[in-house]
Amino acid sequence: MTGSLTECWRRDGYLICPGLLNETEVASLNADAGRVCREQRGDAAPQDDEVATRGALAIHFPHKLSPLMRESMRHPRIVEILTHVIGPNVKSMQSMLFFKYAGKPGQAWHQDESFIPTRDRSLTGGWIALDDATIDNGCLWVIPGSHRPGILWPMRKHDDPEFDSAPASYDFPHRDSDAVPVEVAAGSVVFFNGYLLHRSLRNRRREGFRRALVHHYMSAESLLPWDCGGQIPPTRDNRDILLVAGVDPYAYLGTTDTSRPYVRRETPGLHPRGHG
Repeated sequence: MTGSLTECWRRDGYLICPGLLNETEVASLNADAGRVCREQRGDAAPQDDEVATRGALAIHFPHKLSPLMRESMRHPRIVEILTHVIGPNVKSMQSMLFFKYAGKPGQAWHQDESFIPTRDRSLTGGWIALDDATIDNGCLWVIPGSHRPGILWPMRKHDDPEFDSAPASYDFPHRDSDAVPVEVAAGSVVFFNGYLLHRSLRNRRREGFRRALVHHYMSAESLLPWDCGGQIPPTRDNRDILLVAGVDPYAYLGTTDTSRPYVRRETPGLHPRGHG
């Protein structure tokens, strides 16, 4: 990682890294997504990827269902970037696989650290494009530099049909016009700081979907007081983690397997929480 990339990370709070995964790797991940969906619904009939995943908005913790996705969390080219932006010792606590079908909403402005708290502000997202992500199919939008104050802005419910039902950040000193779209080709990885304000808009295409695999990382030196969105009781340190680089100073505490993977399906009349 060059000094210029490090400077961009500190200044902007995100990095776009084209081509970190090659076509074969992307195709394998997409095929595995279809396999996981078929297994979760007990359907072994051969189907193309779109048919196999239809009705699934997201798979939470897919790395617990797919060894391939688990290995993607510590992909060497991804880890190389992480060790520069986080430090030599890096752990991951979750993965999410998104299927953003035509017409489906995005997620309003938010900061990931509001949902996954760390003790040292080291939370970093790694957003892997499994299809080309464009403005018309609901790519990410970011506000460059919005991470720098280190402030978690308040959140509230909203009724904007452009977005799902997840709460929206508000009262921050930025305008929508400050945002830039993050259009990337399949195989690209977008890294973003846990305090960076970002959102996605509705997929405005008439057919098809846009897939993305998202992993979250942090410094292994920090405790993780995260309850997995209510899956586990409040905790001083969530040990359901995967070490992806370096050493774990808290290895003597062991690890757990507490979070349960699940498929989040579309519910008519509801806007489910998303992150895609």
